Amino acid sequence: YVLISGCDTGFGNGLAIELDKQGFNVFAGVYNSESVASLKEKLSSKATVFRLDITKKEDIDATFELVNNKTKVLHALVNNAGIGHVAMTKKFLPLLIAKRDSRIVYTSSAVDYIGFPSSSAYCAFKCALESFSDCLRREMVPWGLHVSVIEPGAMKTPIIEASCGLFEDFWSKLPSDVKERWGEEYIRTEFHIIKESPLFKFAEDSMKVVRALQHAVMNKSPHIRYRPGWQSPFILYPLSNLPTCIIDWL
Repeated sequence: YVLISGCDTGFGNGLAIELDKQGFNVFAGVYNSESVASLKEKLSSKATVFRLDITKKEDIDATFELVNNKTKVLHALVNNAGIGHVAMTKKFLPLLIAKRDSRIVYTSSAVDYIGFPSSSAYCAFKCALESFSDCLRREMVPWGLHVSVIEPGAMKTPIIEASCGLFEDFWSKLPSDVKERWGEEYIRTEFHIIKESPLFKFAEDSMKVVRALQHAVMNKSPHIRYRPGWQSPFILYPLSNLPTCIIDWL
């Protein structure tokens, strides 16, 4: 049995489909109610698709009851949805440590080792997630529980494709005094940087991340960290080892 959060689109959606094909009993949590029916059409009858907002305790509790009624043991928890991973981890640990060789997988990002302007909250969250996973991995050694982190660069997902639109929508909803403080020129410059970024222009196939997630779930000896594609291992990680003044200049 495998529980995956954030299965509406992108990595979680792709992973749910692939693991279902491999014969796993998949619990797929989706944020939007309309995603339930669309994902069910792509999965076999043994998969369970349900509404899950991992920022809400009541949703996490309801998910635990759903899973616990079907199995007392989880092979894997894939924390793919945005935020709320610590609460999900703590809730489902009893089902994961019920057997050895279970695993928890976190979808993080290359920004956990190199931060970008206008992404401070996102970068800070990913850094915190990285530290949490390191501590958890060491704590879980007596139970034989594997902990893996996926650290991709920019991938072709709906979020990446809609990033400029999301940014503009966020800007439009800000109070007028905040807009005046930052200025229209600043935000337009940020839009331009996002649109013209080589990382975004050459965003990679999201299936590279799905394959990394699959390996973390299925392999007998999952890696501690996965850096799928070329951006993360060959550009962003090496850049992060340069002197800070050079990174700031770039």
